[in-house]
Amino acid sequence: MGFGETFKALSNPVRREILTLLKGGKLSAGEISARFGLTGATISHHLSVLKHAELVFETREKNYIYYQLNTSVLEDALCWIADLKGGSSRET
Repeated sequence: MGFGETFKALSNPVRREILTLLKGGKLSAGEISARFGLTGATISHHLSVLKHAELVFETREKNYIYYQLNTSVLEDALCWIADLKGGSSRET
């Protein structure tokens, strides 16, 4: 995936909050949904966008699907932004 999908996924505050929750470790869709006043379908949509952007990945255990943060995509985006910042010079 490209940065377009990454930044699109990060543009939504609910998706950013989901990523923040996942910093603490893997969570099921139900555990994520319980933290928001949103329907399961809405949370499922947000998780789908995050998966498409490869910001999270899922693992299946018995009857549950767990979501985990994929930090490598975030690291790539941060490196790109840092490179842009380092490449500019200010003239005074």
